[in-house]
Amino acid sequence: MSRHLLRVALAATLAVTLTGCGSGGSGSGDDALEIWIRQAPDSASAKTAVKLADAFTKASGIKTKVVAIFDDFETKLQQQAAQRKLPDIVINDTAQLGNMHTQGWVREVDKAGLAGGDKLSDLAWKAAQGGDGKYYGVPFSAQAFALIIRKDWREKVGLDAPKTWEDLTRLAQAFTDKDPDGDGKKDTAGFVIPGGTKRGYASWYASSLIYANGGDFVKATGPGKFTATVNDPRTVEAVRYLQDQFCRTKTVNPGAVSNDTTVTHEVFEKGQGGIYLVGPYVLARFVKNVGTDKIEVVPVPKGPSGGPGTLGEGENVYLMAGSGDEEGQRKFAEFAASADGQRIGMNKDADGVIVRLPVNTQIDMAAERQDPRWKVFQESYANAVYAPPVPNWAPIRQTSADAINTVWADCSADVKSAMEALNTKLNQELQSQKAG
Repeated sequence: MSRHLLRVALAATLAVTLTGCGSGGSGSGDDALEIWIRQAPDSASAKTAVKLADAFTKASGIKTKVVAIFDDFETKLQQQAAQRKLPDIVINDTAQLGNMHTQGWVREVDKAGLAGGDKLSDLAWKAAQGGDGKYYGVPFSAQAFALIIRKDWREKVGLDAPKTWEDLTRLAQAFTDKDPDGDGKKDTAGFVIPGGTKRGYASWYASSLIYANGGDFVKATGPGKFTATVNDPRTVEAVRYLQDQFCRTKTVNPGAVSNDTTVTHEVFEKGQGGIYLVGPYVLARFVKNVGTDKIEVVPVPKGPSGGPGTLGEGENVYLMAGSGDEEGQRKFAEFAASADGQRIGMNKDADGVIVRLPVNTQIDMAAERQDPRWKVFQESYANAVYAPPVPNWAPIRQTSADAINTVWADCSADVKSAMEALNTKLNQELQSQKAG
């Protein structure tokens, strides 16, 4: 990239800035702590992030600047890293830990020296741990996945909430064939699926059913060593189950193989499909845009060969390398993970949640949120499976997404053969990361 184009890209990045108290940070040369978060600018979630930063400033006296970016987040971080101007703090996905660590972007966290660190859940701390056993982030938010279902449609077609994969297929077929919205047209689908390859969405979506069936992508074979397991019959069975929804029963929304979550959220809201396997971060949005009486949350049914299980993920607070204010970084991380910081991020039952499930064990979620549907996600978290601490999970998720997307898009594709080929590729990737 030319210097001119790089300057243009950086200017575009910094233009989407939401300022709390003060401005600047390590990336702009003054004394404000610069905090990046993966949220759309001007979104309710970005505004919650500013509330969190403002509360931290009030408590600590440390000025802050919040930068909200959704598209090409890692690319823009890469640009900042190339200029040696990383922000002080990044709130980012747990699955990005390995990628950020291997590039030297993040500082190690002293878990024992972190005020309040002993109040954070052990499972959340595991998602802040690198393959070398050290910690490179501070837990901030957790989530498990469940089914958000159009309750009014389910009652219209006369079926109970699904408890098995067969039940799920039956409900999806009814939503597809029995005109649950009553408009006299065959214009609804059972499943809405973000099945595209961007950011590895196909793999991300499939993982909950893979885990619910006792399958996995890789397994540990020793300290820092892993082997691929996507050719395991239980993983194959889960991917084939989803291929059947695309190809045999045809219960998936049109265009799903190209869609990301942004589009899929809208598909559900527009009443084009009635079953969405997703995290709790959209619950308040759907309550508002679809109607609270029209939706319900149901645990992912365990598969015929395993379970229970569901994808677990969330966000960590990452203390970025090169900051001129390491004490400020640590203090912000401590505040964000504290009971006060968690409550601000939870935002009660309103839209704009940046703490989905609290990682601080001192929080009584029922006292903060009145909507009982959150409890389904909380209970599912007990069986959540996080991405393993390989050095870099991102290429494993992306390679898996490419293979899984292919068998959904090509109904003649043999799932077992595709998963055998994927297994070979994942083992090669693990070896290239010196983790095989």
